[in-house]
Amino acid sequence: MNNPLQLSLVTFKKGAYIIVEGKQQADCFFIIREGKVQISKEVEIVEEEGGNILRAGDFFGVVSTMSSHSHIETARALTDITMIAVRREQYGLLIKNNTPVAMKIIQQFSRKMRYLDDALTRITLKSNAEKDTTHLFEVAEYYARQSQYNQAYYAYHQYIKHSPGGTNLNLAKERMAKIKPYSKAVYLDGSNDEFTRTYPKDTMIFSESQPGKELYIIQKGSVKITKIVNDNEVLLALLKPGDIFGEMALLEDKPRSASAISHEDAVLLAVNKANFSRMVSTQPQIITRLTQLLSERIWFIYKQLANTQISDPVGRMYDALLIQLEKQRVPITNNSYTFDFGPQELINMVGLPKSEGNLAIRKMFENSRLKSVNNRIHVNDIDEIEKQAKYYRKMEKIARARKGKYRSS
Repeated sequence: MNNPLQLSLVTFKKGAYIIVEGKQQADCFFIIREGKVQISKEVEIVEEEGGNILRAGDFFGVVSTMSSHSHIETARALTDITMIAVRREQYGLLIKNNTPVAMKIIQQFSRKMRYLDDALTRITLKSNAEKDTTHLFEVAEYYARQSQYNQAYYAYHQYIKHSPGGTNLNLAKERMAKIKPYSKAVYLDGSNDEFTRTYPKDTMIFSESQPGKELYIIQKGSVKITKIVNDNEVLLALLKPGDIFGEMALLEDKPRSASAISHEDAVLLAVNKANFSRMVSTQPQIITRLTQLLSERIWFIYKQLANTQISDPVGRMYDALLIQLEKQRVPITNNSYTFDFGPQELINMVGLPKSEGNLAIRKMFENSRLKSVNNRIHVNDIDEIEKQAKYYRKMEKIARARKGKYRSS
């Protein structure tokens, strides 16, 4: 009986380009067997963790292949190289036949996500991504001030549980007693029995800085991923059925880097470490899905990092809208489209202070093809978003070239 996993060996000569940034239709990724490969990006915002030179056992092209997006990097052979090419549809079989390779990819992706998230937080929000469990009190205080008592109660509870020697312990207990009648927080201490859990709208699934031991798969409803920075709630993502979240804490045994809150009533599957290990060998389709989602997020975060390099706030907003269209795979046509978020979320997405963001929003809405409908951004002509984003990117390139010329003269 033939092994259905037929992986092909490919060779490239020194100096050859293997993949090129921006090129569409990434259909396979590469695992290096012999030789060295250099990875580069047009806008190098943060140096790759571990450097940009890859060797035997390393892999590249996974993000674009598994997310079905354009390439986010260029790879060039530094020596003659031999590699294994893995097509997207072969990934499930690769997991089944070679679990360690799949785990290596997932763990590297998880580390990369945390590293990139930290870089993005530092650049856009001027803050460190990782905080200890005492930060739970600040999270609780923020939600209490917003009269969002489900979230506040949950975060106070986690603070008391994980910072038993915390300086605000008594204050947290007092606050909890006050808001208890108004709170509908659920699963304050998780559950070892319930694999399937229901979270009513606006309840916290976990809080940033809370130690994590589970990942979640959304069965029904939606979940928003947020972060409190400079006394503002920043929306990082809105997740839908089929999405997986919380995997970084499970894979790396580190505190949560953001909070997860049910955006509407949500039914979730909660997967702990023991279940996850079983899933790797018995349910390759879930591991494939996790790799796809991590790839999607890494692709998206690279795009967000590039967005931070656009100095014009209006340009950043158009670019952020175009990234969202690419992310949702919306064809660029002259049709109309309504985004599933409003102006305030867009300001949060690009990490602008409220006053500067509101100014930029007003300027953007001077374009008659854009408007806010029921607190959702609506565009009459999708083409217009791409046209404006490309214009601002071009202006940025010209400005940078001038600056470089001015410096060298």
